[in-house]
Amino acid sequence: MLTRRNIMLGAACAACAAIATPAPAADDSARALVTAIYDAYKGKNGNGVPLDTDRAVQRYFEPSLAALIIKDQKDAARRDEAPALDTDPFVDASDWDIDAVEIAVSDTAPGKASATISFDNRDKPTTVVLDLVKINDDWKISDITWKRAGETNTLRGLFAR
Repeated sequence: MLTRRNIMLGAACAACAAIATPAPAADDSARALVTAIYDAYKGKNGNGVPLDTDRAVQRYFEPSLAALIIKDQKDAARRDEAPALDTDPFVDASDWDIDAVEIAVSDTAPGKASATISFDNRDKPTTVVLDLVKINDDWKISDITWKRAGETNTLRGLFAR
């Protein structure tokens, strides 16, 4: 027989379980993508991630952002000018000397995650945030935010200028 006491006890247990359940961690494959990118920058032989072909750009970026990057590269080559994206987007610099990287990845919505990457590049503290989206079974970058000198800039914003 259900009594008011049993109903209240059940409700209290359910509330405690909801509070004790941690927020879902980002998919391990999202962390694996970000770790693989930044491992390529660490150490004296860190060559970074080349984005010099359409295929390389499409490997890392979701389709609409990949199209913007590719168009920027082709338009700049046609005009014999530097592209709008003239630094490495993953480290917000043209040159790097990075020993250690801290990566924090969290879910932001179903199929979306955010990765905050912190490191010192040539003794300069740097923070980069990757917005990630899951397309089929692959994580892709949907935007990059750079925090520098009190300003915040995004990769998509770079192309909006």
